[in-house]
Amino acid sequence: MRAAMFDRYGPAEVVRIEERPVPEVGDGEVLVRVDASAVGVTDAVSRSGSPWFARLFFGLRRPKYPMLGTEFAGAIERVGAGVTRFAPGDRVFGAAEVGAGATAEFVVVGEHGAIAQAPRGLDAAHAVATVDGFLTALPFLRDAGEVRPGQSLLVNGASGTVGSAAVQLAKHLGASVTAVTSGPNAELVRSLGADRVIDYTREDFTAERGAYDVIFDAVGKRSFGECRRALTAHGIYLTTVPTGAIMLQTPLTRVFRRGRRAAIAFTGLRDSSVKGRELEQLTSLVESGAFVPVVDRILPLDELVAAHHRVETGHKVGSVVIAVSDAAERADSVSEANGAGA
Repeated sequence: MRAAMFDRYGPAEVVRIEERPVPEVGDGEVLVRVDASAVGVTDAVSRSGSPWFARLFFGLRRPKYPMLGTEFAGAIERVGAGVTRFAPGDRVFGAAEVGAGATAEFVVVGEHGAIAQAPRGLDAAHAVATVDGFLTALPFLRDAGEVRPGQSLLVNGASGTVGSAAVQLAKHLGASVTAVTSGPNAELVRSLGADRVIDYTREDFTAERGAYDVIFDAVGKRSFGECRRALTAHGIYLTTVPTGAIMLQTPLTRVFRRGRRAAIAFTGLRDSSVKGRELEQLTSLVESGAFVPVVDRILPLDELVAAHHRVETGHKVGSVVIAVSDAAERADSVSEANGAGA
């Protein structure tokens, strides 16, 4: 099978496509024939080994996980002994364990892992575009932020993979949503449910005072210190980017809960079976029309280096999808013809 590989940290050009054996399927596992994968910030970090603290997980001197890719969408090719949830031919989507290598023609996933039946009506390219944003934004908003109806919530980086998911989920949870993005993306985030849009090139949301119960910085561009006064008296600041400051602020402000708090959640480290149940929820939301994919672009597997470059610009809108199969590449043609994506 063809798979995305790298054996040293560095720029996007260290990535290569090479032939690998199709992985064996063990008891309780399924083999997925991958139609589409995605490249996100985690992929870029694991490939570059930067920031430095990422190497504590991915390998100090060289990569521990030379196969790239986590999110996938495709069809069950084969099932191992004892599998009852899936059968060959089932259309599925999900997130493989780190190192399993989902940016490949095949990937093995545990039956009770982060895998679910794909939403009806979505092709693989658009199904995979929903996975990372949803699995990141949901625990931040539901668990860390405890978002509830009637609250005022701001999403910084609202047009990215996580931000666009957060806008939709916050509306689903009943919050009033302010989306911070650039002017060209204003209509997109309004279409996702944002009640108010701030163009960060014209207005600084941190200049507001006591306006938001929750500020979710989905791109890690503004610190707790900068955002603190824009929070209500007991508001909470959430960020996806682990810095030395936030690692100290999270426990300290949790202990002193009388005022504004800061928090970070390591969503990728959660149990895969929990993610699997959340993906079932995602399927229901997509099929009901409450959650839609946002696709920046769909690139063929041979253009994986270009996909990594696009992610590192910091200006992608939604997910950068990799068409592993011809079916996913055809989906790109259809989406362009219909004006889909962003």
